[in-house]
Amino acid sequence: MSNVQSKYKFLFAGGGTGGHLFPAVAVAEQIRELKPEADILFIGTKDKIEGKVVPKLGFKFKSIWIKGFSRKINLENLLFPLKLFVSVIQSLIINISFKPKVAIGSGGYVAGPGIWAASVMGAKVILLEQNSYPGVTTRLLERYANEVHLSFEESKKYLRKEKIHHFTGNPVRKNLGRMEKAEALKRFELFVEKKTLLILGGSLGAKTINETMSENIKYLVENNIQVIWQTGKNYFERFKEFNSESVKVIDFIEDMNAAYSACDLLLARAGATTIAEILNLGIPAILVPSPNVAENHQYLNAKALSDKKAAILIEDKELKNELVKNVLETLNSESKLIELKNRELAMAKPDAAKIIAQHAIKFAETK
Repeated sequence: MSNVQSKYKFLFAGGGTGGHLFPAVAVAEQIRELKPEADILFIGTKDKIEGKVVPKLGFKFKSIWIKGFSRKINLENLLFPLKLFVSVIQSLIINISFKPKVAIGSGGYVAGPGIWAASVMGAKVILLEQNSYPGVTTRLLERYANEVHLSFEESKKYLRKEKIHHFTGNPVRKNLGRMEKAEALKRFELFVEKKTLLILGGSLGAKTINETMSENIKYLVENNIQVIWQTGKNYFERFKEFNSESVKVIDFIEDMNAAYSACDLLLARAGATTIAEILNLGIPAILVPSPNVAENHQYLNAKALSDKKAAILIEDKELKNELVKNVLETLNSESKLIELKNRELAMAKPDAAKIIAQHAIKFAETK
């Protein structure tokens, strides 16, 4: 490898969920576009999403043995110290062999050993934090970081090294974009003249959202609203009977660009990736934070938008009482839809991936 090639060596560590993995992928793709000669390596766990997705995207991948510490008492937790020790040794060996100039951590327990080992080897460290309330991994690794890139300004108050914080936004995939609405509706076999509600409860599904929709779907359709309903794989069999001319029940939507382009209003959980995508595209949204996530970060994510009147926040426990009123009021008010869209676009950071990639490249060049 020539000197020019060896200069651009980037290690990425993060994953466990798409919310931690895809921002890292977005940055890696930008680095590859800006510096095609860059040598990029991902560290992760082979049985989680990163083990399946990263190799398919053409990036090198090395797995370590780490597994997160469960908040419930179980036998797995007894193995945690051993798995952590082994994964730290594995990460050191990977870093000694690869010799990264820059290490980029995108959160999740898997980022800890990989980024710590890279910092020990002298790599510059960049952290990406997707949530309004920073995760444990970001808070622990901050002391080793040269830069922390935040998706929400609110995150700053929970971190210590103010000088290294950058409010850059959450990097989103390059292929995110809109298509003609009429074409998008045609793909779902829906009508151009009707208002369209899109429901996303995550890839597995959201129990409260699905059950509330099943109780109210008939009334919404009677009010001239059509629905694209992603139930999630766990709930599809239970709710597929609601499929009709005006209701398209789908277990998992592959073409999110078409789904976003078809809808007038989104009803969804408040994961960091969903929020980054709706901000960048200006999708009016009702956000129902999951009550089952660590440190209540989905609620804080949704509140950050709600406080700026860029989204409607309904708590999970209130959804059954609030859903129909909010959906009808919003979809029947063109001014409300426009206001939500404009406030979202004002908060968007569409160049986040490119900016972080440029910072990473600059670090590699100055090391």
